[in-house]
Amino acid sequence: MTVTEPASTLAADLPPLAARARSIGGSPVRDILAVTARPEVINFAGGLPAPELFDAEGIAAAYRAVLAEVPGRALQYSTTEGEPGLRAALAGRMSVRGLPTDADDVLVTTGSQQALSLLATALVEPGDTVLVESPCYLAALQVFGFAGARVVAVPGDAEGIDPVALEELVVRERPKLLYTVPTFQNPTGRTLSCERRAAVASVAARRGLWIVEDDPYGELRFEGERVPWIASLAEAHDRVVLLGSFSKVMAPGLRLGWLRAPGELRRACTVAKQAADLHTPTVNQLAAARYLADRDLDAHVARVAGVYRERRDAMLAGLADALPEGSTWSRPEGGMFLWARLPSSYDASALLPQVVRENVAYVPGAPFYAGEPDRSTLRLCFVTQTPEEIGEGLRRLGAGLRP
Repeated sequence: MTVTEPASTLAADLPPLAARARSIGGSPVRDILAVTARPEVINFAGGLPAPELFDAEGIAAAYRAVLAEVPGRALQYSTTEGEPGLRAALAGRMSVRGLPTDADDVLVTTGSQQALSLLATALVEPGDTVLVESPCYLAALQVFGFAGARVVAVPGDAEGIDPVALEELVVRERPKLLYTVPTFQNPTGRTLSCERRAAVASVAARRGLWIVEDDPYGELRFEGERVPWIASLAEAHDRVVLLGSFSKVMAPGLRLGWLRAPGELRRACTVAKQAADLHTPTVNQLAAARYLADRDLDAHVARVAGVYRERRDAMLAGLADALPEGSTWSRPEGGMFLWARLPSSYDASALLPQVVRENVAYVPGAPFYAGEPDRSTLRLCFVTQTPEEIGEGLRRLGAGLRP
């Protein structure tokens, strides 16, 4: 005989979400992009590379070749570490840039964002302290927050992290790691000098600290001399994880990144990746390796950087008229972002709806801070629009910021 519950019985409540899921919010950048998706909006908010500059034909040819020549391999499962040919190509690119690297030093990831998540899994216990720049790449704050870390900002200035302040925090807080984007940083566009990189490496060596060096923008240099990776400095070679990505130099839709790390940590990240997604899509890896073999990625990046420089210059030329008197802004030597600070009486978050009504958008600076935010700041991406569109966007921005 079947026993049924009375129809009036109330369903029991489901178990709650994990505390970390309840406490970590979404990305304000993603939220803004959703609001400003209308085609009439000139969007300085996104961190999107210019799609018209993608080498779509070169990438398509690489996929065609792979699927024609090794379809069974391209569509099959692969090793967690990544396709050997791609790892070897990545190791070669790092080696010629002053960081001797073997293929076995490299773990291919599904975008460098996944590399951050794997490192958080492998290194961070709930309650551990993680040091970040001020301001900091927003998605890194999310990753470390999800890991249960206590995130502490390192004071700095227009040149980046203050090494003296860093050492004081390391002594006082005993953090697990420092996360930094030292070249054309997101969100500020600033670059850490050789001298400060050496000082940061020295602190890590003397005080016992992992450094996570994220470099998604370093190849997008418009002017000035290339600055060596922190990972290439002798004092730091055994304690730096270098992250890289094809998202800004080839195409973000490939979702291809990598990490270069000392053996024990790299193996821990490999195990974490096995649990996360088994491996990065094989066909994407093989197509990227084929692209590197058949095409000149460096020449492509140089062309892209030339266009981005024109767009940066267009934004710099119009900012004085667009922003209120007393505003200041950065002049990045590369990358994708420019950082502006309005007079202290302005709140960039509160002003955004007013600005969006003018069909233009930016990202307020407040979400990029681990500690007390500077609410007068904002981030402008200059690479997605043409110089003419940038000029019109700045005119609209000026109108939206007027009292």
